[in-house]
This record gives sequence, structure tokens and C-alpha cells, in this order.
Amino acid sequence: MDLDIDEASAAFRDEAREWLASHVRSLPSMDTAEGFAAHREWEAELAEARWSVVSWPREYHGRDASMLQWLLFEEEYYAAGAPGRVSQNGIFMLGPTLFAHGTQEQRDRILPPMATGEQVWAQAWSEPEAGSDIAALRSTAVRTDGGWLLSGQKTWSSRATFADRAFGLFRTDPEAQRHHGLTYFMADLRAEGVTVRPIPQLDGEPGFAEIFFDEVFVPDEDVIGEVGQGWRVAMTTANNERGLSLRSPGRFLAAADRLVDLWRDNGEPPSTRDRVADAWIGARAYQLYTFGTVSRLADGGELGPESSVNKLFWSHLDVELHETALDVLGPAGETDRGWVDGYLFSLAGPIYGGTDQIQRNTIAERLLKLPRERR
Repeated sequence: MDLDIDEASAAFRDEAREWLASHVRSLPSMDTAEGFAAHREWEAELAEARWSVVSWPREYHGRDASMLQWLLFEEEYYAAGAPGRVSQNGIFMLGPTLFAHGTQEQRDRILPPMATGEQVWAQAWSEPEAGSDIAALRSTAVRTDGGWLLSGQKTWSSRATFADRAFGLFRTDPEAQRHHGLTYFMADLRAEGVTVRPIPQLDGEPGFAEIFFDEVFVPDEDVIGEVGQGWRVAMTTANNERGLSLRSPGRFLAAADRLVDLWRDNGEPPSTRDRVADAWIGARAYQLYTFGTVSRLADGGELGPESSVNKLFWSHLDVELHETALDVLGPAGETDRGWVDGYLFSLAGPIYGGTDQIQRNTIAERLLKLPRERR
């Protein structure tokens, strides 16, 4: 693990801090039409200053920044209280997948409008009977002239209500076994045959949606990787979601610091002292773990099944941190929208990106090499 911050990276961090201090502002919820439009404008502003995707090449609006510099930017971004990233499905999950498996034509076509917020992507992943068990999906893609016809239903699709495009797996070989015969597609959510049905949350805002595909045409150039090898491509997406890019340490470092301030402002109640300390330590442990991951990637390593350990850790850290904050606040916590919203969102962490049960199976079978359970 390399914990040294070189001079260039320190200067990069200071530049990011200065820019964010003069540009960060409060935006409406991205789960409303008004807020979604405002967040799209924020993404364009980030891209113009080359802060949208700092680790990407310059031709894609990036800065060719190192992974260490990306981590430093993320820490500054969350410390500044900057808006949530409406483009996160694209830039943190589909983007790395295209770098790993996409063609040059796909990268040149897809990545620039993704970085600027011109095209916002939804994750068409889960299905009514295939949530964490993605291999059980039933949506199909049938070969036609020049491409494929997609049919089926996706649900709990983040950002789909207002998004432009979606990515996900469809079964192209119905005779193949579970993890085979799947193909990774990109699709236009405004294409003929697509129906998007918003799913209101407790607050009435449609943060998710169902997507129905009725023989939706997708051209061959929107297939990522080889036909029938979608599971391998999807694991790149999943490993980035669980292991590094979607939940950077900066998110939890900033939350832990706010928790410490909250505890002090509320008279340092001794009943929550140890839990506050545990949350602060957990956030920094996650930071150090991620530094180790970045050091390994810099040496030519890849993200693999160990991302499941990472995902289990940060999802429960998030819940425990927010539960502690509400206990510090006591009855007043029920009206604190910031901490309540954060707590409600944290409860989804042990579910999205693969449930705890799926992560533990992955750890047992692929890391610890334990035998599969026989039924």
C-alpha cells in the first residue's frame, strides 16, 4: 500500500478544493424533473472544467488523473457537500465496462456525452424474479437484420424515470445454462417499444422505474463484448459497483466527520461515544483499504471477487453511521431531513449491487474456496 501523496497529486487536490469551494451549490432532488435537469447542468459544468471524470483520457473530458488523484478528488467533492452525481450509473459503472470491453467506436461515441451529462444512463439490471440472482433473468434478445429485438421487463432501474439510455443483460440463447447465453446491451429509452413506468418512493419521488421492452430494436454496435459472453462483461460492471468507483471512501469520510461534529454539538452524549468512534474508525479503515486496492491496480492488478468483502463493509458502515446519528439527535432526528434521508437510503445498501447473502456466497465460494451447498 502506497500512502505517499506526491507533489503533483497534492497540487491536484488543492485545485479541486478551490474550484469546488467557488462552484458548489444546493440543487433540487434529482428524482424530480426540475432537479434532474439541474443536475444535468451541474454535470455539464463539471465536464467543462474537466472535473466530471478526472481519471478518463482528455479526449473524453477527463484529466488523465491517476487513481490516487481520483480518490483525492472524491474526498474533496464530498467534503464540499457537492451534489449527488446524476450520471453515476454511466460514469462509475458503464464507463469502466466500456474501457474494459467496449470497442474504440463505442468509447468514442458513448463516453463524451456521458461525461457532460448530455446522456444520462439507467441501470436496467434487476427483474421481478431476478434481483441479486441476475443469472435467473428472463428478458430476451432475438437476432434480426442488423441487430436485436429486446423483450422483457426490468425493475428498480435507478434514474430510469428521466434518463436517456440504459444498459443491461438479456438472454440471447434460451438453451444455454444459467450464466451462459447472456449478452450485454445498450438501449435507447425513447426507442419505439420502450415503456418506462416510474416507481414512487415513500417521499413520492420516482427514484426508480420499471422498464418494459416490446421487441425494441438495438443495433449490433450497441452490444458490449461478445454475444453470449455478457456475464463476464457484467462482472466488470458489478465489481466496479461493489468494489471501488460507485462508493468511494470520500462519501463515508465526509459523513463520519459530520457525525463527529453532530455528537459534539449535542453535548457529547456518552451513550453514543463508542459508536461515533467506531463509525469514524470504519470510514478511515475503508479509506486505507481503498488505498491498498488502488496500489494493487497501479501494479497491474484487477478488481475481482474481493469486491464483495468491500461491498459488505461499506453497506453496513453506512447503516450504522446513520443509525448512530439519529440516536445522537434523539426525538429531534425524526425531523432532520438530511440524516433521515441518508438513513433511509443506507437501508438499501445491503440489497442493491447484490444482497448480503449473495456477497457472502461469493466470498465463501470464490475467495475462501469453500464447497457449494448441495441441496
